[in-house]
Amino acid sequence: MELNRTALVTGASRGIGRAAAELLAQNGFNVVVHYYQNKAAAEETVQSLKARGYAAMAVGADLRSAAEVVEMVKAGEAYFGKIDVLVNNAGIAAQKLFTDMTVQEWDEMFAIHVRGNFLCSRAVLPAMIARGHGKIVNISSIWGTVGASCEVHYSAAKAAVIGITKALAKEVAPSGVCVNCVAPGVIETDMISHLDEKTKMELAADTPLGRLGTPADVAQAILFFASAQSDFITGQVLTADGGFAG
Repeated sequence: MELNRTALVTGASRGIGRAAAELLAQNGFNVVVHYYQNKAAAEETVQSLKARGYAAMAVGADLRSAAEVVEMVKAGEAYFGKIDVLVNNAGIAAQKLFTDMTVQEWDEMFAIHVRGNFLCSRAVLPAMIARGHGKIVNISSIWGTVGASCEVHYSAAKAAVIGITKALAKEVAPSGVCVNCVAPGVIETDMISHLDEKTKMELAADTPLGRLGTPADVAQAILFFASAQSDFITGQVLTADGGFAG
């Protein structure tokens, strides 16, 4: 159990983020549940955790805004004293032909996945470095490693997250901070809700383990990187895809 440690999970009102927040809380972490627009879902998550005796708070922020990110981190630190773990999970997905993609759509994808990652990591790092300990867990995707047709902007942004992970890990390792990455495969979340059941069955059939992943599957990988079990691991990408990408 990671007692008296605090984890900030972005995009934690649903899906992988919510599953990670719940699993971290169950393993002794105080949890800061970040949301952007879905305040009700974030507060429901917090109330559910508190009802089971866990410590949690919800905080809203537009991760594209440097000022709002700083205020989010300050709120978490004021409530719990410090932030030991940052899980950069918040993200969006979209499918579109590259030749039909607008500059705005390209920029939006990078603003959330890359700029947001940069702003959140920059906000928590000074205190982590000062304490000589901290964990940053970035959420990428298998498409960031192998690429996905009709998702060039998403694949490129997720590849950038992997690049951030590997470079930042080397930079902050001497200060005792570990930076790692989880690359999920096809996971049953709202991001694939637009797919019909036939397509989902085909994706499950293409997965060597014979099923789609769940948010709980990815949360286990996040917990590993957040916990003391990974204290000698940094700059790594752990693929949680059931063997999909090979």
